[in-house]
Amino acid sequence: MIDLFDSFMLGGSVQLKNRIVMAPMTRTRASEGDVPNDLMAAYYAQRASGGLLVTEATDVAPSSNGYALTPGIYTEAQRAGWRKVAEQVHRAAGTIFLQLWHVGRMAHPSLMPDGQAPLGVSDERAEATVFAHGPDGRLGHVPAGAPRALHTHEIAELVTTFAQACAHARDAGFDGVEIHGANGYLFDQFMNSVLNTRTDRYGGGSAANRTRFLMEVAEAAVRELGPGRVGVRLSPFGTFNAMPTDPLAVETLIHVAEQLGRRGVAYLHLVYELMPEGNMETAEFKASHIDHALLAEVRTKFKGAIIWCGGFNGRDSAQRALDTGLVDLIAFGRPYIANPDLAERLRHGWPLVEADPSTYYTRRGEAGYTDFPVYSTPGDDTRAA
Repeated sequence: MIDLFDSFMLGGSVQLKNRIVMAPMTRTRASEGDVPNDLMAAYYAQRASGGLLVTEATDVAPSSNGYALTPGIYTEAQRAGWRKVAEQVHRAAGTIFLQLWHVGRMAHPSLMPDGQAPLGVSDERAEATVFAHGPDGRLGHVPAGAPRALHTHEIAELVTTFAQACAHARDAGFDGVEIHGANGYLFDQFMNSVLNTRTDRYGGGSAANRTRFLMEVAEAAVRELGPGRVGVRLSPFGTFNAMPTDPLAVETLIHVAEQLGRRGVAYLHLVYELMPEGNMETAEFKASHIDHALLAEVRTKFKGAIIWCGGFNGRDSAQRALDTGLVDLIAFGRPYIANPDLAERLRHGWPLVEADPSTYYTRRGEAGYTDFPVYSTPGDDTRAA
């Protein structure tokens, strides 16, 4: 039987010391210019005992920015900031992938270059909120802006942009990248057969066309980084960020699994517990996961590693998932916020701390970010925070 603390060779290239993954989580701590900073480097290094860390979603271009104070990878200053992060994680014997995204319609004109409209698969507006400056100048959740549908030639240009971001990630010292194809952002918008009303070669009328953008970016990423160093995150059946229910979701998932496997993608990172509606500060998470029979079919189609994320709150739930034989790695999100030493706590059965959701996106320095201590056994005052 596979144990949560067994090592794992990812894609034949990247050695992981255990089966624990830190899921990507937006924390809005970047400095001016969307530059990663020393505080972010400390945050990731604190959590380096996990087998694989996946960073928060990172902008590949100014037009991909949908939330204030999220980092980018497209300027030299941003790359220098991320280089500090990768160095600190490697110094702590960790492995780290950079998650790359484009938010598509999930943005506001105040975050776009020259106040332009967000870019989407179509011109349909998302009835959802993004984290940006409101009319009063204060940061908070504001309605997403009305998007402009991407021209066909702009999609090809975005493929090149993602390829450049992969090169930048490699140069910054990351071990690989994860393409964010989930949770209502641009790739997910293309893959949704209801939202994607295009009639060009990226249109929603066939699985091949509506997944073409993702496949082209995945191919470019593998060419840039090599096998074993590219993963893709997906959220089948998700309605987060105002995504319409898709009657062809199963067809799309099976097609994506098969095609990504053929393109040398190292892992699929599946949002196993369905995401709730609303933003992360107010959302109510409910136990609702993807059907195991469908996941077994995905397993037969995709020959790389599979990660499940969502709803795992301890070692027992993670181990039960591994025992199904349908998954190789387990990702933890919210438990990692207040437990920097999560891997050690799971290994030893130490209690977990819960973070206050109001601290998820604060700008109070270390508060709610790097100020959570590691576990101390009674009478042990030697374990530093």
